[in-house]
Amino acid sequence: MEEKIRIQKIIADAGIASRRKAEELISRGAVTVNGQRVMLGDKADPFKDKIVVAGREITLRKDAKKYYIMLHKPRGFITTMSDEGGRKCVAELVEDVPARLFPVGRLDRESEGMLLMTNDGGFANMISHPSTHFPKTYRVTVRPHISEDQLTAITTGVVIDGRKSMPAAVRVMKSENDRTVLEIVLEEGRNRQIRKMCEAVGLEVARLKRTAIGPVKLGMLQPGKWRELTTEEMKSIRSYYNKLAAKKEHEENYGRSSRKKLFQRRK
Repeated sequence: MEEKIRIQKIIADAGIASRRKAEELISRGAVTVNGQRVMLGDKADPFKDKIVVAGREITLRKDAKKYYIMLHKPRGFITTMSDEGGRKCVAELVEDVPARLFPVGRLDRESEGMLLMTNDGGFANMISHPSTHFPKTYRVTVRPHISEDQLTAITTGVVIDGRKSMPAAVRVMKSENDRTVLEIVLEEGRNRQIRKMCEAVGLEVARLKRTAIGPVKLGMLQPGKWRELTTEEMKSIRSYYNKLAAKKEHEENYGRSSRKKLFQRRK
């Protein structure tokens, strides 16, 4: 007898969407199982139940190969698998992959660089879930010349969309009269975050390129091209994730211990 699985995981494993996006689809009422609309937390048998997502029935194969793709997204492409407006999508760049892939995270239309794509929902969730704080590295060209105050503000965090951004690691790589090239490492992935951070301190982003995700670097992969992640890269990603998870657990345990001691002192 097959064990029932959370529906958002089934959708992600089928390559329809990431687990976070699957949760959004379920919340919007776009998912049914055997004709009945489902809710977050519901489970199903992926090999027996009829699961329909936005009008499309999905199927899982037990022997389906998992793909882990690094794509160098060029400027002008949107990070989606289809677009009703006819805009260029990253799906066009991976048409020769024999699987239904979805992007891990996003890069906006005018940004470029490393984009991971997969049909493994668990892998996507490991990297893109907000609680993970998986670092992503960007090479950012800003105009005009950046001041010390602006640099400090971006590093310590600025208020965007009513909420302060997390501290970021920022390094000046090149400085000229009318522009500065920065390396920015973020541990959160809010919508158009770097552009909004720079705008908040009076800087214009002339170019934005993601160069690394965690320990894996874009390297010399050319724009519009893709390759599968190597075995070593996959190992390094999982090892990095385990370190992040262990650090988070330690911080949570330390926080609970500190609160307990404070409570005992007040008694």
